[in-house]
Amino acid sequence: MRSERTLRTERPNRQFYRMPPRPCPYLVGRIEQNIFTELSGPDSQHHYDLLSQSGFRRSHSIAYRPACPGCTACVPVRTVVREFVPSRSMRRVLAANMDLTASEAIPFATPEQFYVFIRYLRARHGDGEMALMQYDDYRGMIEDTALNTVLTEFRTGDGSLIGGCLVDRLGDGLSAVYSFFEPEERRRGLGTYIVLWLIERARQLGLPYVYLGYWIAESRKMSYKSRFQPLEGFGRGGWQPVRE
Repeated sequence: MRSERTLRTERPNRQFYRMPPRPCPYLVGRIEQNIFTELSGPDSQHHYDLLSQSGFRRSHSIAYRPACPGCTACVPVRTVVREFVPSRSMRRVLAANMDLTASEAIPFATPEQFYVFIRYLRARHGDGEMALMQYDDYRGMIEDTALNTVLTEFRTGDGSLIGGCLVDRLGDGLSAVYSFFEPEERRRGLGTYIVLWLIERARQLGLPYVYLGYWIAESRKMSYKSRFQPLEGFGRGGWQPVRE
């Protein structure tokens, strides 16, 4: 990943960079620009724990945060696990997926996962860059991590893979890096189900938060995250409640 210049140095081996600006993939007419740092070395987990509390997200071995000129539409959000109560529609989603089993394992890519992943991308994000990903790209996304990362697979009663979620385990929560699912199973509400599963898993582990990435109120693809209340968003005043 190329950059224009170094922003600052937290430690001798921790430098932050600014990416070149490019068109925003979520809001027409806006410009996207991120700051980022590499996650490598023996203290990567501790380093990312701190960064996640300041609104950073992970992709491969990079931690990044939007620093877009004149725009603050991307809000890092996390669900407060202890206070979360599923709505009536969410309970219906849970009931529709009672037949699924979830298994957590080290992040290892398989062709079976990639088949579901690429079908999901083409159905939900066919106009995005990720829809052009090949198997080696997918493998890099799944396996390129220096953190405590797990890949959760969701399967039906006959063993068929129906969805997956790449998850970083942080000191104060679970961070959903990327999830995908079979797009034809619309009645299941799998996108909602995976988030609900993560919240319950964090509860079981005694972790206070589930980090859901960036909430963008003006983007249909990203606005759904506000449903998982109580939700906190990170801004200039730190973590504050976000309302639907």
